[in-house]
Amino acid sequence: MSRSGYTLPVFATAASMAALHWLRHHQPISVASVNLITPAHIVEIQIEQVAGLSENMALAITRSDPGDNLDLTRDTPIWALVEWREGEEGMGEWGSRGAESAESAGEENIIILGGEGVGKQVERGNQAAIYSYAHRLLRENLQAMLATDEKITVTIILPAGRSLATRTSNAAFGVVDGLSLLGTTGISQPLSAPGQLDSLRSELQAKAANYDTLVFCLGENGLDLARTMGINPEQLIKTANWIGPMLVEAAVRGVKEILLFGYHGKLMKLAGGIFHTHHHLADGRREVLTAQCAIAGLSTPHTQAVFACNTAEAALQYLKELDKNTDSDWVARVYGAIAQQIDLRVIEYMKNHIDAGVRVPVCGSILFGRDRQILVKSLNACSVTAKLC
Repeated sequence: MSRSGYTLPVFATAASMAALHWLRHHQPISVASVNLITPAHIVEIQIEQVAGLSENMALAITRSDPGDNLDLTRDTPIWALVEWREGEEGMGEWGSRGAESAESAGEENIIILGGEGVGKQVERGNQAAIYSYAHRLLRENLQAMLATDEKITVTIILPAGRSLATRTSNAAFGVVDGLSLLGTTGISQPLSAPGQLDSLRSELQAKAANYDTLVFCLGENGLDLARTMGINPEQLIKTANWIGPMLVEAAVRGVKEILLFGYHGKLMKLAGGIFHTHHHLADGRREVLTAQCAIAGLSTPHTQAVFACNTAEAALQYLKELDKNTDSDWVARVYGAIAQQIDLRVIEYMKNHIDAGVRVPVCGSILFGRDRQILVKSLNACSVTAKLC
């Protein structure tokens, strides 16, 4: 059976509680009891280290444990720096450096800041990517430890956050320079573990009973963007990385149309025949993009430059600059070909994995970039989208 773990906000909260405990008692603790709120459980989180930096400031460290999930944050350290303050004058050097990333604090007695490694939300003035559940979790657990007139500043630091962020699609959703403290629950479900596929299939089966057209999104960010486009949330399906099995399940359940909606750096893997998209298992993005550039007729030096890019996003920016400087349309040509190839490979995949008598759904693909703007719609996607929005 798959083992669930906890999301990053839980470990940030545990570290903050340990640091605050040191400030009050000048003694370290090895375990923090965190109320997850959602769900309403108390869990014990191991504290790796606690240190008092001064009479008014303490630092505590935990390590992420996402359970049986292929999660790149596994074992990453989470630091919490907590300091007493009086009014707004008590903020020390560590806290003040992150002040521009704080949410509007007003006269609240708990100020929460994002330090090094916590991402910044570009569209919200570089505000720290610490979302509502994380704020609530921190505030409610820390508030229980404070007297009415006590005030603290909490700075969350992810020392490896900046480097780990380069391996995520955070930038596609306007978060740069670090990881997000994202989520709506404290439990980290093992979406990449085989046991979780049953849960995903159950959701698909329920929605397929009511709708002939479904939209497949790989993660929470894609779901959010799809909702902003006006797509009915009841027709959205989170596939995580299990796109292949979910496509087959949809076909078997009689779904007639599927819209694949995702960040280009993830979804383009399907054009290479990769139907489990977790980076631990397969990548191939550079190869897919380079091959399509060559097929479209891009010159060898430019094709080699695309292949040399470290990320799919960097390759896209290279093509955009090339279009701008040469008044060409390589982005449209290359990504149009990728979208069409995705549709073809998806149909091929389903035909190879379902019985001959099962009808293959119409499939269309929409790819978007880090600016949350749609890059391309396949021909099938245009017709499917017209029925959804």
